Amino acid sequence: MKAPMATPEATVSGPAEPVTVVITRRVKAGREAEYEAWLGRLQTAARGVPGYLGVTTQRPAPGAAREYVSAVRFASLDDLRRYETSALHHDNLAEVVGLVEGDASWQPLTGLEFWFTPPPGMAVPQPSRPRMALLMIVVVFSLVLGIGSLVNTAAALLPWPLPAPLRLLLTITLEVLLMTYWLMPQLTRRLARWIYPAAVARG
Repeated sequence: MKAPMATPEATVSGPAEPVTVVITRRVKAGREAEYEAWLGRLQTAARGVPGYLGVTTQRPAPGAAREYVSAVRFASLDDLRRYETSALHHDNLAEVVGLVEGDASWQPLTGLEFWFTPPPGMAVPQPSRPRMALLMIVVVFSLVLGIGSLVNTAAALLPWPLPAPLRLLLTITLEVLLMTYWLMPQLTRRLARWIYPAAVARG
């Protein structure tokens, strides 16, 4: 059996800054159910890891490549590094190696970079932080204004008053869901040449 490859050390800095690792694995044909079971065991075991904040997994669409993309969040870079050197992590790698094809792709992200995953096929470049910040300001402002207006309009139609904190919570929840699962992936793909000028210059 092929020995599990050690995960590359993250290159980001700032020990107190939350960090997200985007992991992409291609699952062997017919082993999807076993991989799903492994993911479930991993998520359960990781709840006891210091600094672990959760994981979001994007499963492949029917008929698409068997690639699973997981975004694992830690409270700090130090927490991530401790997990990467833990026995739990190495045991999990040894268990999954027979279920996947090739080596996993590990991409550590901090701060705004979490929202800007490069489109498929693009080498992972350094995004322009000023452009990321500008785009986030425009997106957040637009969503807060638009979703906030819709929530307030809908709340006015209810037969009972909806408290302001609850309206704000609903607005933020809808905004984050839209940004994470639809809007930011779409914008990153369409504006890739603007967000990643270093990649364009190298090309």
